[in-house]
Amino acid sequence: MTSQDDRRSAATRNNVDWCAAVCRTHGILGTHTDLAWTSTRRTPPYYPDAITLHPDATAADLLDKIDTATPGCSVKDSFAELDLASDGFVELFTAQWIHRPADLPAPTAPGVRAEPVRTADALRRWQAAWGESDLFRPALLADRDILILAVTDGESAIGGAVLNRGGGVVGISNLFASNNSAIDAVWSGVLGAAHRRFSGLAVVGYTHGGELAAALAAGFVTAGPLRVWLREP
Repeated sequence: MTSQDDRRSAATRNNVDWCAAVCRTHGILGTHTDLAWTSTRRTPPYYPDAITLHPDATAADLLDKIDTATPGCSVKDSFAELDLASDGFVELFTAQWIHRPADLPAPTAPGVRAEPVRTADALRRWQAAWGESDLFRPALLADRDILILAVTDGESAIGGAVLNRGGGVVGISNLFASNNSAIDAVWSGVLGAAHRRFSGLAVVGYTHGGELAAALAAGFVTAGPLRVWLREP
């Protein structure tokens, strides 16, 4: 059985892979070290300018490698170890890394299907349902380690999510449901797709609030806290 530290490290590495993939489609190439992933250019909305990869990472390891002058600069402190308040940041939110063992069967929800988004038009519709536009570029659809999923219940669209393989696990991110009553069905559909496409891999991610309760109900366990910091204007 893996330790909590191992689960969190795998989730962190996986999240860096996903964030870096999104940034590359926007022409942004980040830098990896043993301590952190950083980008000297402002990253797309919702994506941090720095992500710590080790609990020993310090503010000094990050802040001179990112653009703190342009509004919107953010740091994902994967181990909730940093205090960036004195550097002009405010805490945006805290969350929990989550982990689901590879050998745990996917939950089932009758009639629910999670199908890959395969075309640029379908991706535009998916993003509109999620509530954004032009954040995810069509180049992501060609990456075999990434699966953008549209979840349906019969003929009705009820949500979606993104899966990405990396760090020896498969990550779930950007999960959304059309309404609160559909969230459990969306988790079921997405986990079923993860088991079919990426068989044998544990599933990881991070979440908080009501979404955390839904993830725990779907068989995840927590793997430690993270914190996201936002630079004040």
